[in-house]
Amino acid sequence: MPFRGEYYVLRRERADLVRGLIYPVPDPALPFLGVHFTRGIDGVVEAGPNAVLALKREGYRRRDISLRDIVDLASFGGFWRMSRAQWRNGITEAMRSLSKSRFLASLQTLIPELTERDIIRAESGVRAQAVGQDGRLIDDFHIQSAPRAVHVLNAPAAAATASLAIGSEVAERLIAALPNLPAIRTGATRLHAAVV
Repeated sequence: MPFRGEYYVLRRERADLVRGLIYPVPDPALPFLGVHFTRGIDGVVEAGPNAVLALKREGYRRRDISLRDIVDLASFGGFWRMSRAQWRNGITEAMRSLSKSRFLASLQTLIPELTERDIIRAESGVRAQAVGQDGRLIDDFHIQSAPRAVHVLNAPAAAATASLAIGSEVAERLIAALPNLPAIRTGATRLHAAVV
């Protein structure tokens, strides 16, 4: 399911409030919720995101809507089960999307001295969140094997896609799935290096 994460940036003159990364302690039930501050190598400080259900798979703006994607969502039973369980969070996130002062209030839990003048609306991103048929938000990674393929689903961060531990797991699964390749089986280290 696509969730749009909207960001603000700090005004240049207030960027000195953040020298690196500031993250909250995550809620184990909803680890992807919660704003944070990230200072880029260019000195720009991003603040956010929220998590709003996007009405298009590539829905980077509020006005991005796809009837086909909405029908896809509506026909998936896991969407309705997730919605019943998470409707309060959904409303809270939608309100933060529509109200700069509500978004600011969430940022102030980490930096209390911020004001509305200190933040400027910025770009958004879209996160593809895996949701089970039972409506459960699948956290972290979900690795599935199929004939001659291994799929890493729901990698929640760009850094996760470069993880040596994930690469090792994928290599082991590939080796197990492709027993007819003796060069690869005997050269597991080479395969591991190639996958990572």
